[in-house]
Amino acid sequence: MTTSKPLAIEVQAKEPLTKESFASDQEVRWCPGCGDYAILASVQKVLPELGIARENTVFISGIGCSSRFPYYMNTYGFHTIHGRAPTIATGLKIARPELSVWVITGDGDGLSIGTNHLLHMMRRNVDVTILLFNNRIYGLTKGQYSPTSEKGKKTKTTPMGSLDHPFDPVHLALAAGCSFVARAIDVDSKGLQWVLKEAAQHRGTSFVEIYQNCNVFNDGAFADISDRGHRAQRTVTLNPGHPLVYGQNNELGLAFNGERYETISMLDEKAVQKVTIHQNDASIAPAIKLNEMPFPEFPLPIGIFRAVSRPIYEQDVDAQVSQAMQKQPHASLDALLRSGKTWEIK
Repeated sequence: MTTSKPLAIEVQAKEPLTKESFASDQEVRWCPGCGDYAILASVQKVLPELGIARENTVFISGIGCSSRFPYYMNTYGFHTIHGRAPTIATGLKIARPELSVWVITGDGDGLSIGTNHLLHMMRRNVDVTILLFNNRIYGLTKGQYSPTSEKGKKTKTTPMGSLDHPFDPVHLALAAGCSFVARAIDVDSKGLQWVLKEAAQHRGTSFVEIYQNCNVFNDGAFADISDRGHRAQRTVTLNPGHPLVYGQNNELGLAFNGERYETISMLDEKAVQKVTIHQNDASIAPAIKLNEMPFPEFPLPIGIFRAVSRPIYEQDVDAQVSQAMQKQPHASLDALLRSGKTWEIK
């Protein structure tokens, strides 16, 4: 179970909300067939279920195809600068902790120039929901390799193949100590909406990597797992408190033998007792073990890797400010600026 936000944190909507309530009057302008459309639809469908007033919901983005997102949401929003969306979101959440704040970023925006900002938000545990659209390519600038592109990827900037080892966004988030880490697929609307709702209700930094197809510059990057025909066989859903089973009829399971996972048949009554129950562990080790399972020998994990309770950054900041004000109840900014050694420039 995730740690849900108390209702007093955000202002609840006074009237019933629908998916259409969150659609702006702007023309949605992504390439036809882009996975961003599916993500937008899922977010707009989940938000009414949260019951938070639109004026208390904010979407903040950086630069990239995904970063057009705030224009299409009938909420407040910022289209900021490359990689700095987490910084803007942190400042906003500290100043207005009652707001529901979302960061929209991509594998290029969030994991290149914005990597350190993303990591610091996670370690601080700011109460913000981060959606990272991962298409393993730079789409807005027309098809250069990105930090998540596979080694050997041939693009306009790597005509002989990329030499870089790609970032694994989930592994990065876990290593940063993020309190909620998940992965979803753009075309799996049911699974995506479940993850989005859990992420939004979590208290602390929620990070969701979303596999998103770029049908123009990197079409089919995730086809081996996203296609409905074999998705059940090649993915395993991580749902805390539930067994790690997969397959068309959940006929396969995963059991941890102390060192690594192994596949077992759920038709074997003795083997069934060995199947691992996915847990929200304070340690990141179990989640990393799952994420490191080699594909396609093992299924790719999607769902919730980790959801734990940690102190919220903005609450700690507020407590520190209150403590400082108690020590100096009559302090003023003007007095602070004029304290110590000062000089005049004439």
